[in-house]
Amino acid sequence: MQLGTRWSVGAPVPSGLPHVVEIAVKAVEDELVAVGEDTGTWRWTLTWLESKPVIELDDGTVIRYNPGEDSATITQPVGPVEDDEDWI
Repeated sequence: MQLGTRWSVGAPVPSGLPHVVEIAVKAVEDELVAVGEDTGTWRWTLTWLESKPVIELDDGTVIRYNPGEDSATITQPVGPVEDDEDWI
């Protein structure tokens, strides 16, 4: 059994994560810096499901590991849909 953990944005990732997942975390964090997002209080949450890491950021971004392809998938949260009366 593997235990999950939490860590702050910008802090080193926990040991034992696949390298491709580390790259995905850095890519998300770099994008947040590029758009000027204030992530000073944001944290990542690591959960192990069926021995695979699933990582979620406080904003709802999720990173999942696919061991068969040694790949990581980043799913970003969908923002609210704006109600525009002119849109059909």
